Amino acid sequence: MFYLVGVSHVVDVDDVRRVVAATGPAAPLTYVLVSAVLGAVFVPGPILAAGSGVLFGPLLGTFVTLFSAVGTAGITSLLGRRAGRESARGLLGAERADRLDEQVRRRGLWAVVGQRFVPGISDALASYTFGALGVPLWQMLVGSFIGSAPRAFVYTALGASIGDLSAPLAYTAIGVWCVTAVIGAFAAHRGYRAWRGRAPNGER
Repeated sequence: MFYLVGVSHVVDVDDVRRVVAATGPAAPLTYVLVSAVLGAVFVPGPILAAGSGVLFGPLLGTFVTLFSAVGTAGITSLLGRRAGRESARGLLGAERADRLDEQVRRRGLWAVVGQRFVPGISDALASYTFGALGVPLWQMLVGSFIGSAPRAFVYTALGASIGDLSAPLAYTAIGVWCVTAVIGAFAAHRGYRAWRGRAPNGER
């Protein structure tokens, strides 16, 4: 996408935006629904978010990306719970599964938020896993909304400025990504150390 739009200019951004605008006020909602389904089948979120930025600009595009991410979280969580809940409990064993359920009840929302901040982890795969582990749907939706907001802005803004990556918007997006990645890595490290500290002997 970067090559076609930003380098070779095979795709003209203004032409693409005019085509989308011609579909009327339903275009953002349509993109939310389609993007949510594509995210659930592992189409990379940054590509979908950048497309939203190209089509709708940085402001509206960020909200389109964010609601798409929430939709993907809902779909994958429900499928994960339906297809993998009993299997996950069987693999973990009753005692571990009950202990994990207690952790989910207390910290499931913030686990979802934290995962969204960690770079390099597929949100769809994580959401399938959260669903199989029993994270409630409301925690998935709220956690995804909170945790996905920074990256939704980052990738959407980069998509919106793909024709001019020297624009201040692009530099702002890169800066937000760096800060988010550092916070996510730090939170993941702290969470792992806390989990190791609570784990009984033999489970570390």
